[in-house]
Amino acid sequence: MTPFQNASTWIDAENAQDPNSEIFQSINSPKELLYSNRMYEKLMVFEPNASEEIQIASKAQHICRWKMPRESYSMDRVGYLKWREDLKKFHAKTTAEILVKAGYSTEFIERVSFLIEKKLLKKDEETQLLEDVICLVFLEHYFDPFVQKHDREKMKNIILKTWNKMSEAGHQEALKINFSDANFQLIKEALGL
Repeated sequence: MTPFQNASTWIDAENAQDPNSEIFQSINSPKELLYSNRMYEKLMVFEPNASEEIQIASKAQHICRWKMPRESYSMDRVGYLKWREDLKKFHAKTTAEILVKAGYSTEFIERVSFLIEKKLLKKDEETQLLEDVICLVFLEHYFDPFVQKHDREKMKNIILKTWNKMSEAGHQEALKINFSDANFQLIKEALGL
């Protein structure tokens, strides 16, 4: 097996341990394994020539996320931001350990960590590509449950923040998603379309 195949298998094995599950197309899957697969699939559709570094970063974006629950931080804005920052480092470190085992170079591993930590967003093309994929996966698979949980104004704010993180290519791809009429109307309202 290649280093990439080994790394992918080990990332999947870690994510398969998620005690939380989600039912999708009548199949009950570990939540983070499903997310990882969605990230990788979306990346390969959106950018079929994506580098190996970003392919791994996409798969490992939420690796073992359940080990750092949101509830373990204060439930305010400061706690949320600290949790997000710590998560990025945790995901990068967990992935780096797998990549060392798979035999990747230090340079390769540092680049994957750089991407997972989303450094130089809007300036680094691959960091931006990863952010686009994150936003596209959110809009396609996780947006509707958010709509059920939050009021209209909060949702408009979430849509705007998501949109502002994306590139123009990301925007074009997002508008191809098969949203419900109500959700598409909400998106159009939020963006003033």
